[in-house]
Amino acid sequence: MAKSKSVYVCSNCGYESVKWYGKCPTCGEWNTMEEEMPVISSPKKKSSTSVHSNIQSVKKLADINDDIENRISTGIKEFDRVLGGGIVEGSLVLLGGDPGIGKSTILLQICQKLGNSMKILYVSGEESARQIKLRANRLGVDCENLYILAQTDVGIIIETIKSERPKMVIIDSIQTMTCEDVSSSAGSITQVRECTNIFMHAAKSLGIPFFVVGHVNKDGAIAGPKVLEHIVDTVLYFEGERNYSYRILRGVKNRFGSTNEIGVFEMTQQGLKDVLNPSLMMLSGRPKNTSGTCVACTMEGSRPILAEVQGLVTASGFGNPRRMSTGFDYNRMSMIIAVLEKRAGYFFNGMDTYLNVVGGLRLDEPAADLSVAMALVSSLKDEPVNDNTLAFGEIGLAGEIRAVSNCEQRVSEAQRLGFTKCIIPFHNYKSLSKELKINVDIIPVRTIRSAFDAITE
Repeated sequence: MAKSKSVYVCSNCGYESVKWYGKCPTCGEWNTMEEEMPVISSPKKKSSTSVHSNIQSVKKLADINDDIENRISTGIKEFDRVLGGGIVEGSLVLLGGDPGIGKSTILLQICQKLGNSMKILYVSGEESARQIKLRANRLGVDCENLYILAQTDVGIIIETIKSERPKMVIIDSIQTMTCEDVSSSAGSITQVRECTNIFMHAAKSLGIPFFVVGHVNKDGAIAGPKVLEHIVDTVLYFEGERNYSYRILRGVKNRFGSTNEIGVFEMTQQGLKDVLNPSLMMLSGRPKNTSGTCVACTMEGSRPILAEVQGLVTASGFGNPRRMSTGFDYNRMSMIIAVLEKRAGYFFNGMDTYLNVVGGLRLDEPAADLSVAMALVSSLKDEPVNDNTLAFGEIGLAGEIRAVSNCEQRVSEAQRLGFTKCIIPFHNYKSLSKELKINVDIIPVRTIRSAFDAITE
């Protein structure tokens, strides 16, 4: 019998080739081609009956039932928000994140919420049943309908699912699963792809929702081929620093809902707890009458979130000034500093510049530009921004303040939290309601210089 030749598979896009490439011909990524053994499957003879059955399965679009999909509430409001209202029957959800960030914890808590009313199968390839029991005791999980299976063979898992008929299945994790038809080791590109395909077919054919835990690589992306994210229905990422107690659950892909929503959780001894008011959490402990701080408002989906931006500008003791940014793009901070020097006359030459977004939140929206600039200038001039002042707006290279979306929602959130003055782009002022203009001191600005003049008056 001839020995099967190995193939090279791109870990980013799944492209296969019989020879190795330094650069993937499809996606253009470097050093992503990994050697794998091909999957050998026995050819199946196609019969006329199978072809006939496939033709019978075709339906007209008008004949398909379009009733609203029934969703299962997890009992965790923030998790339901990210999913789009709850778990869809027959869906395949991929949950990724750094080690120890809370993936297995949140899934066990969902089991506690749903385990009294439905049968749940928890499949673990990393821990024994006793280890899961110890973690469940620590989290207070004692539901009656939670069943544990410590197994890595996909064939045995599928047979168990068909015999037990659970209402929900959790796979922890996909990188430990193996398929006997694939000769490569667990966690390889081929194994991850084939095992996910098997779980996807089981979820669709049996109508059972699957939660699949995925590990991440050193770049923060889910380990395995990029096609893994295309197979599943929903991709959720847990974000946050391990040194912080707050976690953000972000939907990257969702076939049954919006991908703009986020859920905020706090890690406690009893597990993850919902944070229903993230703005109040981000602003807790904010210093009063201190230079170098300004409050920003960013939109996460349909939810406005207020966060404190801190800047520190100090004389440098070296020839090249040092610049650091945490929670904000470094290149965008450098651009804002260049605009401040060229258009507003605030010079940072010979000054070390540090920027930090408090609470572990990352501000990727251009609307945070104005608050970043005001925090840096406040520290440079050592003049504090008023504690009740909020600022948002995008900064252009000409020094102009450009309009942003959802201005009224941002101002309403600021008013709800007690802010009395809002510095906004001039072109957003007309879209605000008269009630907001009466209750909040709205200051529309056209340029950076006019924004700084507004806080020094």
